[in-house]
Amino acid sequence: MSAPLAIQLLEKLPTVEKPTADRRRVVIVGAGFAGIAVARALRRSNADIVLIDRRNHNIFQPLLYQVATAILAAPDIAAPVRQLVARQANLSVTLAEVTSINPDSRTIDVCCPRIGFRKVPFDFLVVATGVRPSYFGHDEFALHAPSLKNLSDAETIRAKILSAFEAAESTDDKDERARQMTFVLVGAGPTGVELAGPVIAFFRPSPRVCPKRRPNGCRSSASRSKPASRSIMSMLKA
Repeated sequence: MSAPLAIQLLEKLPTVEKPTADRRRVVIVGAGFAGIAVARALRRSNADIVLIDRRNHNIFQPLLYQVATAILAAPDIAAPVRQLVARQANLSVTLAEVTSINPDSRTIDVCCPRIGFRKVPFDFLVVATGVRPSYFGHDEFALHAPSLKNLSDAETIRAKILSAFEAAESTDDKDERARQMTFVLVGAGPTGVELAGPVIAFFRPSPRVCPKRRPNGCRSSASRSKPASRSIMSMLKA
């Protein structure tokens, strides 16, 4: 879409009902931990709270590693965002993706599935969209080394792990089997350490089920920079 055409479309966007003069509108972009915490903190305020997210569910990210290692199913750690509306009268939830913010007019442009573009006015705006994984200038690594930030990432990692074990069971080449059963995790923080353990512990099958795999046949390695490791050790010794 060309820039002039996009500008014309944005100028024609319908605007949702503006807040009344005696009641403010707080728009929160992002329904993660931070966004939901802000919405709940304002549940007794004299304001209309609008929570906007491009996903209709909130993820309990600390348990993503269990989805990635097939311990839990994806629905076990995801909850509908709209369930908050039943417990908070001044809250409304909108499924949409924010495309731009207009500070001068105090509006944001959003794109709603099956509806299209619209403008949402605000008195106060909270941007709680989270972070993106960084590959330190090597974005091409993302094709081979997925991050672990959402359910899609967890399901991708799970598929890769299960496929590797199936490939190891199917081959008669010892070197290929060793390669398939070697997992490298970049980052030895809470997520990396929690993911490394189940890769070994959960996939220790009975020899009758998988005779080619042995309990000591799977290797996982979590790595991080030495300065960070020394910093953690100093904190533990303090």
